[in-house]
Amino acid sequence: MMNRVKVVVCGKTYTIQTEESPSYLVKLSKELDKRINDFMDANESASVTTAAVMVGLELMDESAKTVEDADHIRSQIKGYVEESANARLEADQLRRELNQAKRELDALKKQQKEPKE
Repeated sequence: MMNRVKVVVCGKTYTIQTEESPSYLVKLSKELDKRINDFMDANESASVTTAAVMVGLELMDESAKTVEDADHIRSQIKGYVEESANARLEADQLRRELNQAKRELDALKKQQKEPKE
């Protein structure tokens, strides 16, 4: 369902049509407004446009790094899953070998107990 949400950024009202919840969009717009205003406070000669572009670049950088980090984590998890599968296969093989060794030991014990002719 599409929602029409009014948000205010740097004193200007924007109406946005979105499938996101209104509270989420308001939260985002408040954070954006804060970042732009913080940039303008730190750079008094910066225009709203310059501040918006610089904050946009900063957000794009954060987003790209987050995606890169997520890809790295996915890669690590894939490695762990493969290691786990290999360990499981190795454990299964060792169980089979142990069971075989137990059967052989039981057979030898049985042979020892049988009377010799």
